[in-house]
Amino acid sequence: MSSFDEDWSKRRRRDPFDFFGTDEEFERMFQQMERMWEKVFQEFPFDRIEPGKSFIHGFNIHMGPDGRPKIQEFGHRPHRITDAKYSVLDEREPLTDIIEGDEDVSITVEIPGVEKNDIDLNITDNTLEIIVDNSNRKYHKLIELPCNVIPEKSKATYKNGVLDVNIKLREWRKDNEGFNVDIE
Repeated sequence: MSSFDEDWSKRRRRDPFDFFGTDEEFERMFQQMERMWEKVFQEFPFDRIEPGKSFIHGFNIHMGPDGRPKIQEFGHRPHRITDAKYSVLDEREPLTDIIEGDEDVSITVEIPGVEKNDIDLNITDNTLEIIVDNSNRKYHKLIELPCNVIPEKSKATYKNGVLDVNIKLREWRKDNEGFNVDIE
């Protein structure tokens, strides 16, 4: 358990709209996020980015189902070449949101700038892989699903840069072969 999780579990909310607690608790969380940013700036290979080429890297903070804030990185990710050297991958890791319901799991993925026929989805019993590779944009994300699902009972839609995937839950399945999903 990270120090952030330990600190958060000790905190008691006094107000349902009090997401960060006291000023001291907010300051501690802010300092932890600042340390994460410092690490990114120390490790990110800025010298490996082509001049004139943009890159995206960021954090999303949202409340998890357990009531704790969750921090998720997205965008271009550094790729370790050796212990001391990194390179920037051309592909981006898209921002995602996963909601597990009683009968299904819903995944929303932000992948702007592509057409639906550029998107490849592969679903297994417990993973969803999203691959986009066209001349303008490259995205890749392998999502470990929070539950076992039925890949054959999947629906996906793509509109205005947002991919929504809905997959029915399953109790258990022995084979783990993937299933390609057509996007409507």
